[in-house]
Amino acid sequence: MIRNYVAPRANWQADCEEIGFSYHSIDGTYWDESRCYQFTADEIDTLEAAAGELHARCLDAVEHVVAHNRLAQLAIPDAWRERVARSWRAKDLSLFGRFDFAYDGSGPPKLLEYNADTPTALLEASVAQWRWLEQKIRPTNPDADQFNSLHEKLIASWRAFAVSWSAGTVVHFTCAGDSEEDVGNVDYMRDVATQGGVDARFVPIDAIGWDATAGCFVGEDNEEIRVLFKLYPWEWLAAESFGPHLLRSPLRVIEPAWKMILSNKGILPILWELFPDHPNLVPAYFEAGRLAGDYVQKPLLSREGANVTLHRSGSTLAADGEYGEEGFVYQAYAPIPRYGSDYATIGAWIIGDEPAGIGIREDESPITRNTSRFVPHYFL
Repeated sequence: MIRNYVAPRANWQADCEEIGFSYHSIDGTYWDESRCYQFTADEIDTLEAAAGELHARCLDAVEHVVAHNRLAQLAIPDAWRERVARSWRAKDLSLFGRFDFAYDGSGPPKLLEYNADTPTALLEASVAQWRWLEQKIRPTNPDADQFNSLHEKLIASWRAFAVSWSAGTVVHFTCAGDSEEDVGNVDYMRDVATQGGVDARFVPIDAIGWDATAGCFVGEDNEEIRVLFKLYPWEWLAAESFGPHLLRSPLRVIEPAWKMILSNKGILPILWELFPDHPNLVPAYFEAGRLAGDYVQKPLLSREGANVTLHRSGSTLAADGEYGEEGFVYQAYAPIPRYGSDYATIGAWIIGDEPAGIGIREDESPITRNTSRFVPHYFL
């Protein structure tokens, strides 16, 4: 795994916008093709195997949490615990997730966290970096490849999902409409769903309501919502005015309610408890003070590095945010590779139950944030 500096394509902005990647320069620089990461085939095999292994262990952990009634330990509200457990027992369909790894090409990838409910950076990991590969790298390296089957696997998953629903079922897609990044990710997901044969319609989160007379969720024009894809955290959804109706409604939601377990940082100490000394895990605990040496304090619920505090070499680095009320976990610090002044974190995608590709985020801080840059990759 090495970082190369390369000249950006002359038309890269227009190419990104052609595929709907309009937020390529959000916060100044987001998509950054002035550098890229080059892997060997063996390194890619290692990342793929780690993603597949950890996905299986995470499913084991969900079964354990439900079977041993440990949802309270994850600060899942009492009213929601049976709903979450019922979703798991019913094997409600899950579409995707993204592991964040610390990996430098030597030794096993180490799990930092699992973005299992609302993972973003999907369009850039799928279509944007593939087009960069074809336009920038393959003209001079025709044998170059990329760990990236996201697009094809997403279409196949939506096609399989549609078979399980009544013919003609509409799927509504929602997110916070004031986030250009979220809307871009949802629009891409609608595109792959449409290619999978799904009637995919967007509905803003603030247009969703509960029709007490009909006993169903509705969107704009009072159209019934039967299947909902949401890029909106479950804990936020539960807090909406219509949240209590989700406890009993037959509405199908993607990601399903059982992902409230995996999207919670509390899954990290549970994984370590169940699989101690696993090569892809680092020690993690619910209690402070059990770790010797450098460690990271993470809120049970957090997005984009908010309220994460790194304690390293006697110093403290803390990210701002509004999380932490539910509690924290404490994870041993896993060194993130540094190239020049930048730290690189690898996001490894799961589609359905299969590893499907990676994306790389760079930041001058070892805490990956919403302003971290996305950098493409290839392997030889």
